Amino acid sequence: MGDLELLLPGEAEVLVRGLRSFPLREMGSEGWNQQHENLEKLNMQAILDATISQGEPIQELLVTHGKVPTLVEELIAVEMWKQKVFPVLCRVEDFKPQNTFPIYMVVHHEASIINLLETVFFHKEVCESAEDTVLDLVDYCHRKLTLLVARSGCGGPPEGEGSQDSNPMQELQKQAELMEFEIALKALSVLRYITDCVDRQWSVSQPPQLAHLKRMQCLYPVRWFLSPGKLQQFEGSRWHTVAPSEQQKLSKLDGQVWIALYNLLLSPEAQARYCLTSFAKGQLLKLRAFLTDTLLDQLPNLAHLQSFLAHLALTETQPPKKDLVLEQIPEIWERLERENRGKWQAIAKHQLQHVFSPSEQDLRLQAQRWAETYRLDVLEAVAPERPRCAYCSAEASKRCSRCQNEWYCCRECQVKHWEKHGKTCVLAAQGDRAK
Repeated sequence: MGDLELLLPGEAEVLVRGLRSFPLREMGSEGWNQQHENLEKLNMQAILDATISQGEPIQELLVTHGKVPTLVEELIAVEMWKQKVFPVLCRVEDFKPQNTFPIYMVVHHEASIINLLETVFFHKEVCESAEDTVLDLVDYCHRKLTLLVARSGCGGPPEGEGSQDSNPMQELQKQAELMEFEIALKALSVLRYITDCVDRQWSVSQPPQLAHLKRMQCLYPVRWFLSPGKLQQFEGSRWHTVAPSEQQKLSKLDGQVWIALYNLLLSPEAQARYCLTSFAKGQLLKLRAFLTDTLLDQLPNLAHLQSFLAHLALTETQPPKKDLVLEQIPEIWERLERENRGKWQAIAKHQLQHVFSPSEQDLRLQAQRWAETYRLDVLEAVAPERPRCAYCSAEASKRCSRCQNEWYCCRECQVKHWEKHGKTCVLAAQGDRAK
């Protein structure tokens, strides 16, 4: 990895050992910001390690120090903050911060964690180390994919272009909505990796976690939303127009859905413990229409799924068993909601006064830390594709000469984007000079 090594092994271990859960009230605080920066470094290092295929030290450290449950709890905590506290902040009319980046960091925190989990959950030992919180993670993924399927009925994700009259908080809301779509796709990948461990999870967990399968049922309709029949396909963090000749080509997202379905439906443990109702049978048999020869050529293992569905069509459904069933339920969301119920306004007020109204000097110090955390050489190395224009999203080749953070395809786009980018640009440049 050479010059691109972001963390030394000793540094990575210190950062992993220091991971902890924060109360909702402390999100955005100085200590929380330090952990967010640490997570970003671990995230980028994990991607670099996976890219060059030279060991997985971050994954090993998370397992060794038992920090995967901590990441799951932090993920759900920031999800709750975005649903319960962030809307309150956006409704405060007289709240006009100098810079919305401190709030954006909290909004972005969820994407950072789910991206790290997507990277490390490829390894089955990480899923096992999540212990009981894996059920909370499955429940989280279920919520995200339910929103994804709901959006498919509205024509896809929210549009990226906003009104020129929007204030900074309204723009931040739009960015958060766009981010939700990508978070849901990351959740899909995490859920697929969990399905790789279905047999192992049941073998080490008592009582059997039947709720896993019930929540993973949400995968079925996602296939229709991500099907190649769409003229546009989301991949590499953006939408691509798919040529007619390429519409039958399996995308990575399609592959994740099919592999997850394969794992769930053909797992001996799942078949033994999950009772298929007539309704579930009818929904599953709809999959046969998508198991085309072209798809089977790309994923030959799906021939086993095709045979299973053919057998299912001739099988009578079994009535639900009347035996006593013990089922574990996710508890992190309910616990956090119980602890903070009725306090959302108070939390928002506290954060407005003490967290999201920093002085200009504090903003400069934060800008300096952000510049140190988001090293451009590392960001370019982990980027899935060439940079895109910050204004029109076209492929970009020119970078802002002052802050070196934003990319543009032409001078005209840079001028049009300056009203939004200006304050952040000045702060970032001042942070670089402060070094």
